[in-house]
Amino acid sequence: MQIMLNRASKLKLRDLRLIKAIAETGQLALAAERLAMTQPAASRMVSGIEQLIGAPVFERHPKGMTPTAVGEILARNAAGLLKGMDQTLADVQSAITGQSGTVRVGAVTGAAVGFVVPAIQKLKKTASGADIHVDVAPSDVLVGGLLGGEYDFVLSRIPAGTDPRQFHVRRGRVEVIRFLVRRDHALAGLSPLKTEDLAGWEWVAQGPHTPLRQAIEEAFVSRGIPMPNEIVNTSSLLVMLAYLGSTDAIAPASREVAELVAPTSGASQLAALDLEDPIIINPYYHLISLKSHFLSPIAILLHELVYEALNGDS
Repeated sequence: MQIMLNRASKLKLRDLRLIKAIAETGQLALAAERLAMTQPAASRMVSGIEQLIGAPVFERHPKGMTPTAVGEILARNAAGLLKGMDQTLADVQSAITGQSGTVRVGAVTGAAVGFVVPAIQKLKKTASGADIHVDVAPSDVLVGGLLGGEYDFVLSRIPAGTDPRQFHVRRGRVEVIRFLVRRDHALAGLSPLKTEDLAGWEWVAQGPHTPLRQAIEEAFVSRGIPMPNEIVNTSSLLVMLAYLGSTDAIAPASREVAELVAPTSGASQLAALDLEDPIIINPYYHLISLKSHFLSPIAILLHELVYEALNGDS
């Protein structure tokens, strides 16, 4: 038995394909045609297989060929092995062409909504087998994850104190800040607003030292307008939305987030307000990858689609 197992292990894929084809067609000529072989070559191959195994694989009779008990085992297992091998080769080809594989992306909230999601939707039209993971977090967390090998690339700023020379950086675009309120808020119908109209209201906003918060503080200071006394600090979009829905608070947000939660058309419970003199972050985030990390084909495709979206390309 061990001798037979050792011999069987020497069978080649073409041997298994011929065994499977003969078992399915019952005819050597048909099997040879299916595999683009001549009948004499197929006959010699069967003889070689039987000599290698040390036992008959097929019974010959006037109407064709039928598997012996050994042949049935070989044909049954050949089908499974070949299916797995064909799938493996297809998976490898898909990975090479960027049609499958795993890609991990990190982004700040506005970038995830405005650029990563549309890029994924576009990618999925040609790469339905792609395994895509997206995390949303502040820039310092994202860049830390990138340095730790958790992400292929991120859409964020480079935190202060981080050496930018270790990154490939593709510059982002400027960000115009909009302001979210309840649909029935006293300010809802007054857009565009003066900056001073925002004073005196409670706010729910990203924490101090974030680019969005700093841009707002600088704009208020330069215009001699006091910052609100009451500010709920959060980086969570869900917390912000929940708080806005039950208070008269104002929430600054990127235009991508504003378009998602308060579209101009639709029955949203929120309204997005603009300023006569817009507050702009220049730029809010970049497309960042590590120089020491080589992107897989699927990651390269998604990276390029995100970059196209970031630059307004269709």
